[in-house]
This record gives sequence, structure tokens and C-alpha cells, in this order.
Amino acid sequence: MPREVSIPAAMPSSGGKWRYALAQLVLGWLILLAVTWSEWGQMAHQWFNIDTYNHILLVPPIIGWLVSLRRDELRRTEPVAWWPAIAGVAAGMAVWLAGRVSGFNIVAQAGTVFAFQCAVFAFLGLRAGLIAAFPVGFAMFLVPFGDELIPALQSVTARLAVDLTHLSGVPAIVDGLFIDTPAGRFVVAEECSGVKFLVAMIALAVLVAWTGFSRWRDRILFVAGAAAVSILANGVRAWATIYAAQYVGIERAGGFDHIIYGWVFFAVVIAIVLGLAWRHFDRDPAQAGLAAADLDMPVVARLEGFAVAPSLAIGGVAAVAMSFAVLARLV
Repeated sequence: MPREVSIPAAMPSSGGKWRYALAQLVLGWLILLAVTWSEWGQMAHQWFNIDTYNHILLVPPIIGWLVSLRRDELRRTEPVAWWPAIAGVAAGMAVWLAGRVSGFNIVAQAGTVFAFQCAVFAFLGLRAGLIAAFPVGFAMFLVPFGDELIPALQSVTARLAVDLTHLSGVPAIVDGLFIDTPAGRFVVAEECSGVKFLVAMIALAVLVAWTGFSRWRDRILFVAGAAAVSILANGVRAWATIYAAQYVGIERAGGFDHIIYGWVFFAVVIAIVLGLAWRHFDRDPAQAGLAAADLDMPVVARLEGFAVAPSLAIGGVAAVAMSFAVLARLV
């Protein structure tokens, strides 16, 4: 008698599992998007229409590039839905709701982005989320921030400009944000605070620090140094405008300042910062982040025990989103 051999049911390939998991992730994002549409609309308006936040338009392609650097390591993992991250989605939605109720848009927007970030872990799993942790975390720069810093930056810029004006031999008297000189009165307006320069520099510095340095000390020092340079550079720019006005007049100096600062000055400062840091980079960007082999440890294995079926993950995210949508209507 011929021996009977049972044939196992066909299992989806690794590529098929990834396609399915990514489809689930996109569906989860669409559900969250339906609830948080207003916040994404507000953020998009700021990205496109407010100069301070135009640099955020570069964040999505940067995230795409960062994920592409991790693709080989991601292929070495198997996407598994992970229910603890659904609690993270709920936490993000709670922050979103608190921001809506309190009227703090930045809080609602931060909660929105955090919910989307946690969804990555919910549908792709702990290992994949940890391997792509930096590009996922970098998405927080989609939140427009910086307006809160304007008053403090105006004061710092005014102080630096006056001190440098005195050092250059030009008499000046400061009264808050007003600076009186022989050529006339200057005011450090909101657009002169340097906030646009600072927030863009911080985003760039975080990106460079992670991809170029392997030690946390070097990363922190680079980001702090880049932020300090941007503030000092803005003070120098303000002083240069005041100094030039003593010889060419306020109107001509002001026009020259906007052209140079907008198109040349920022690029020159970035080039100097990157040029000084370049020789100290100690790793290739492709090596930035955890490798799949780094996650073969007992604690990760234990946490992965909280995996769930993908259908339960999408159901959980949908339930969270709908619950907070109802709460938002009620409060």
C-alpha cells in the first residue's frame, strides 16, 4: 500500500506577510486619519503657508530615506501584530483629546502623530518597530513647534545685537526689543527672532547626530552645539544689519538682510556646522540603528509574547479611534 503523505497548507511567504502587515498599517492609519483629520489639516496649512515650518515638507522624504536604510534589517524580521502598542495608540488619542478640549493645538497635534507612531508597532511588531525606531521617532518633527520660543529668542537676539554693536564702536541703547542707534531705531520683530532658523537646525542636527555618531554623548553635544550656533548666528545677523545701516541707511540694510538671511546666511551656517562635525563622524548612516541580531535577547522574546492576530489589532485600533471620536463629540 502506498504511504499517505499529508501536505501542509500553503503558508504566506515572508514578502507576503510584509505586504499584508503594511496593508493593515495603512488601513489603521486611515482609520486614525478619519478621526484626526482636522489636526492633519492644521499641520499641513502650517507646513505650506508659514515660513517657519516650510522645512517640515522635507521630513516625509527624510523618513522614507531612513526607512530605506533599514530595509535589509527589516527583511530579517517577521511582522507580527503587537497589542501593547494599541495602548500606545490610545495614549496618543488621549493626548489628542486633551489638546482639543484645552484648545492647545500643538498638544492635539503631538498626540495625533504619537498615535500614528504607535500604530507602526501595533501592526508591524516590536522587532520591526525597534529596528525602525529612529525614522518612526523622527516623525515627531511633523508637529510644528517653535512659536512658544519667540519671545525668549527675541530678547536673546536683542541682547546679542546690542552687545556686538557696542563692541563694533557704534553707540546703541536698548529698550526691551527696541534698539536706538545714530542711524535710527530698530526693533527685533517676531520674524527676526531666529525661530525659523532654530527649529530647522534642531531637526537637521537630530538627523545628523543619529546617522553620523554612535555615542550618545557626541549626539547630545552636537545637537546642543548646533542649536547654540543658530541662536548666536541670528544675533550676528541682527548686528550686521544694524552695523550696515550706519553707512547705507535702514531701508537698504533691511532689504539686504532679508535677501542674505533668507537665501545665503542659513546655508552658510549649516555648511560650517556640518563641515566642523564631518571629521568626527564615526559611522555610516546605513549602520544607524539596531540590527535584527541585536534583538535576539530574552526580554524581547518575552515582550513578543503579547502578539495578537492582525484582525484583532485592526479591530483594537478601530475601537480606540471610534471611542475617542465619540468622546470628542461629547466633551
